[in-house]
Amino acid sequence: MSMSKTQVKTASVSHMQPVFGFIFLAVVILWGANFLETEMLFFRLLVGLGLGYALSRAYTGFAGSVNRAYTTGSTKLLRTLMFMFFISTLVTTAFLLNGDPTTFGLWINPINLGLIAGAILFGFGMSFSACCASGVLTDLVTALPRAFVTLIFFGMGVFLGFPIQRNSEFVTTTWFNSATFESGVFLPDLFKWDGLNGFIGALVLTAIFCGIVVFLSFKYERYRKQNKTYSGHFVEAQQDQPNTFDTKDYSLFSSETYHRLFVRPWTLKQGAVVITLIFALLMGVTKSGWGASTPYGFWFGKFLMLFGFSPEALATFTSGAPEHYSAPFFSHPVNTQNVGIMLGTIFFLLTANKFKQTFMSEMHLTKRELILFALGGLAMGFGTRLANGCNVGALYTPIAQFSLSGWIFLIFMVVGGIVGNKFAKAWFK
Repeated sequence: MSMSKTQVKTASVSHMQPVFGFIFLAVVILWGANFLETEMLFFRLLVGLGLGYALSRAYTGFAGSVNRAYTTGSTKLLRTLMFMFFISTLVTTAFLLNGDPTTFGLWINPINLGLIAGAILFGFGMSFSACCASGVLTDLVTALPRAFVTLIFFGMGVFLGFPIQRNSEFVTTTWFNSATFESGVFLPDLFKWDGLNGFIGALVLTAIFCGIVVFLSFKYERYRKQNKTYSGHFVEAQQDQPNTFDTKDYSLFSSETYHRLFVRPWTLKQGAVVITLIFALLMGVTKSGWGASTPYGFWFGKFLMLFGFSPEALATFTSGAPEHYSAPFFSHPVNTQNVGIMLGTIFFLLTANKFKQTFMSEMHLTKRELILFALGGLAMGFGTRLANGCNVGALYTPIAQFSLSGWIFLIFMVVGGIVGNKFAKAWFK
């Protein structure tokens, strides 16, 4: 979630926004419970609300792992993501240890040229737009012009990439696989001898991978500090302020209690724990993972239908199904979940009394910014089709579900992010 310095200041005394916030939440829940077609769609809406709230209140996101490190020198977000990745694999272990992994829709993605190229493109694009597939949803509330331009071209990139994703061998076939899944490498398959069906070895290997990233992050941050190019991130500084709460002053109905419950930013680790818990709930109920980017291509297709294109013509071009474009918007679970992420962001900002100042803070857009954000969205969208996912679908969920592909995506996403940040810096000189 991208935020300006003015957006994280303590809220003013006005109570109108918080009141509207709770009314807003009640309306959303009542609407979902009564008008969505199935209980599963309502569940997806609630998951989205939770994710949007957590991403916003912790001022966190996947794109910032590279962008913050490059622009400020701070690698705290990247290190926190490693913590989140590891505890998420513990959740996956709890689900799979005594079960059959093939009964879950695990995201064991192919390892191939498409994964590498897609990760580079995605990292390149997210450095331009300062967001990713999930971050663009929160940023539609916090930075509307940038996020809206990014989302339009993100959808275009996904739509144009559909035929390649579905028909090109360099995207569909894998160079390596393991015994359980033909689609890719499932890490527990490499350690079947460990006495716990491979999960001890997979967890240890994941811990080693996370440790390597954390080690390199500290080395990089030290280098930036030694060279006096470290500025730190203003949000992280506020998140790290000590909690001065004293129980002797506790009162349930007080501004201090309200501020602590609804306004005070969560730390990055608090956000990571909440997101992991929501991921656990999502995986337990759906037996799958968290994805966000594929529906953006469907949204772009629905936009093209306004100009006379039929669902059948769109399906023919994309090698997909006409129902993706003709079905009601809220009949698709990820559509509903993605909207929930936006609504969760609105709920946080209203209850934190920050909606007005945040929504109006980034309304100006220059031509150079517009071009850069459009390129960012297009690169990310097309990259997701080559890599079979975004930062949640090709990075977080695969790593959490023990797919080697997620770690390969991380490496090349970082490469793309560094190159993209260098390009963006030169672009605005």
